[in-house]
Amino acid sequence: MSKKETNDHGADEKTGTVDRKLLEILVCPLTKTTLTYDAEAQELISHAAKLAYPIRDGVPIMLPSEARQLED
Repeated sequence: MSKKETNDHGADEKTGTVDRKLLEILVCPLTKTTLTYDAEAQELISHAAKLAYPIRDGVPIMLPSEARQLED
């Protein structure tokens, strides 16, 4: 696999970023609202649920129990 190719999870091997198409279809599992991608923190933000879902090795972890609570 070259540096530009992606793995089976849609993550770029070199940077660990998430595939843009995947980001477009993911929604918060609690509120079903759209998410905001924070590339620097490697999180998907649900403003409605006030949760930040982590992205580990390019894979979004969409479990509320794994999400970080956002402060107001």
